[in-house]
Amino acid sequence: MAEHSPTPAWRNRLWIALLVLASVVFSLGFACAVPLAAFATIAALTFSRRDALLLVGGVWLANQIAGFTILHYPLLPSTFAWGAALGAVALASTLAALCVKDRFPQGGGGAIAAAAFLAAFAVYEGSLFAISLAFGSGVSNFAPSIVRRILAINVAAFAALFLIHRLGAVAGIAKEPPDLAARQRRV
Repeated sequence: MAEHSPTPAWRNRLWIALLVLASVVFSLGFACAVPLAAFATIAALTFSRRDALLLVGGVWLANQIAGFTILHYPLLPSTFAWGAALGAVALASTLAALCVKDRFPQGGGGAIAAAAFLAAFAVYEGSLFAISLAFGSGVSNFAPSIVRRILAINVAAFAALFLIHRLGAVAGIAKEPPDLAARQRRV
């Protein structure tokens, strides 16, 4: 049996810093359309459950800080409520991606990543839709054209984050996801 060495702490810190920095860039570029489902999925695929949830919380917090300090979100109770809702939905999306990843821990790397992303996105959009209905804020933001745009942003962000992680793993600065590392040892 191959000995499993722990990932050096600097690798995790570097990956966390890159993701939080990327979330700020996305926040500035897309404001309310930050791809939280993409971040939830990449966190679920590259970290333990605890660390994935902490990371997504950090990504959400960075988005909120950028929104209120740089993008000048209005200081209204409804804005704070929607911010909190986005945080809860981002965490729920992470749990959905983790459930998919945990259900298929060995093999199928790309298929598992795609399934985890679809689960995270479905929970993300479905939860926001349900919250909009519950609070009577309307569902006009869920027109098919808008949902397609949000999906496209999340797909592009997830693909970029996944590629960056793969390049980092090849360069030795990022940890291989456990299922990929196990398959490579078998080959």
